[in-house]
Amino acid sequence: MTVSAAEQEKTGLGNYFIANYPPFSFWKNTFLPEAYAALERPPRPKVPLGLYLHIPFCRKRCKFCYFRVYTDKNASDIATYLDAIVREVQLLANTPCVGGRPLDYVYFGGGTPSYLSAAQLDDLMTRLRVILPWDAAREVTFECEPGTLQKHKLETLRRHGITRLSLGVENFNPEILQYNGRAHLEEEIYRAYGWARELGFPQINIDLIAGMVGEDWDNWKRCVQKTLALAPDCVTIYQMELPYNTVFSKEIQQFQANSDRSARMTLELAAPPETPGLDLTIADWPTKRAWVRYAFDEFVKNGYEISSATTVVKNKATTRFIYREALWRGADMFGTGVASFGHINGVHIQNVDTWEAYIEKLQNGQWPFGRAFPTTERDRLIREVVLLLKTGHLDVAYFQDKYGVDIRREFADVLDQLTRDGWLTIRGESIDCTPEGLIQIDRHLPVFFDPQYISSRYT
Repeated sequence: MTVSAAEQEKTGLGNYFIANYPPFSFWKNTFLPEAYAALERPPRPKVPLGLYLHIPFCRKRCKFCYFRVYTDKNASDIATYLDAIVREVQLLANTPCVGGRPLDYVYFGGGTPSYLSAAQLDDLMTRLRVILPWDAAREVTFECEPGTLQKHKLETLRRHGITRLSLGVENFNPEILQYNGRAHLEEEIYRAYGWARELGFPQINIDLIAGMVGEDWDNWKRCVQKTLALAPDCVTIYQMELPYNTVFSKEIQQFQANSDRSARMTLELAAPPETPGLDLTIADWPTKRAWVRYAFDEFVKNGYEISSATTVVKNKATTRFIYREALWRGADMFGTGVASFGHINGVHIQNVDTWEAYIEKLQNGQWPFGRAFPTTERDRLIREVVLLLKTGHLDVAYFQDKYGVDIRREFADVLDQLTRDGWLTIRGESIDCTPEGLIQIDRHLPVFFDPQYISSRYT
């Protein structure tokens, strides 16, 4: 049966956004020998090294969250996990692939890294900096949930060299925050932001999500204006997707199983009694794109610049996102923590995805790897084309210098089609997304995939 364009544009279940290539569904545990071998090789010339640390603890699980997180761990469990992640960093630091390289960037993600107490953070960072110092890193990012912050905790982060603070605001409406499983309150956003500004963090990012369940035009406009009033250095706007393992996705699957509705029809959730005023229809992709377009227009009017399909910054020259820039250009990265993924010497690696397996392996002095994928030169070329196109721009000379390939010829058919459809422009050695193409670029990226990597499941 042919699916109409309108049906395709409804928010269905599954991953929409492209974060890596080849897709995760092709990573296998049978490739783990290649991962171990990659650690034993010296680094490729001029490739920077980064460190990602997954802190998987949260006060509540957001209903749209698809990451490996835990809301039931006590202080003893947390101490056990932090000991394990330090052991993992120590194991990695002793491998030949480090090759004397200093860390170029560090990223504390989650979960909720700011769930940890100031004392836990101080102890963790003190131990990590002895193993792999980050004093010379270009960027050290730390994700925060506003309601978990106190001033003394932020002082601890500042003292340990955090340069980029990312506040997971997502929305300002208390009913929308509550229904979507967020734990913070609107007043906590202003309090945390004020402390962060007072302490002089070099860069403060605010995350928003277009399409949280319950969103509407009036509320979205208020969220954009409230964010503008705070004047953060950077704003990241995600469009909500529904991977299969989220709470919302499971509720939708159950709802569909108990109804006569087709899986392709509009997805709705029964309204809970505490949120009688919310429209709980899940916004389709054109609506979410319209909300992002409005936000981008408002930020540009107020002096911001668009730096990617999800990001606006006050000044491209001074406000950068090194983690994204380096990783998307093929940098190495140690991905540490349960279910975390990284990339070393051309091999994608993901850790085991359960608490028990991760802790046990590290307590036994073993690598906690769960699956891997050894990339070819062509895989890495396509990966960079796909990911860098999310910045809105491809530099032909960059790829010619790095891979010896003119991407205009290598991907001529795909580029011609995207240009005819109005999503790209090609002028000389510059390939650029049109404004409309940029905010929906992820839906077009699979056309660059080699045939053997086309699959209905991305993860």
